[in-house]
Amino acid sequence: MLIITNALAGCWALGAHWWTPLRTKVLWWFTGVAQVTVFVQAILGVVLVNRYDFELDSFHALYGFSAIVAVAIVYSYRAQMRHRIYLLYGCGGLFIMGLGLRALYLGSH
Repeated sequence: MLIITNALAGCWALGAHWWTPLRTKVLWWFTGVAQVTVFVQAILGVVLVNRYDFELDSFHALYGFSAIVAVAIVYSYRAQMRHRIYLLYGCGGLFIMGLGLRALYLGSH
């Protein structure tokens, strides 16, 4: 869910940078939902590791929590990057997607 929603939100925001009709309020709601999935997935991961004693690769946790930091960094730059807000959220969404892909890859090996 994290990977797909952030990929879609990132692509939508990048498209909105170049094509004005894509700049809708729904984009921001969808982006918010996509970024909330980062926190939900991290919380669920912590619960599973602690409750069921799953073994976790340390790099998997690193990439997972790096996604939380990425959300915070993108959010913190929104005022400074107001003139390039769609690029910020577009690249940020794709970066978070990449972190999710890397964590997924590490979790499966």
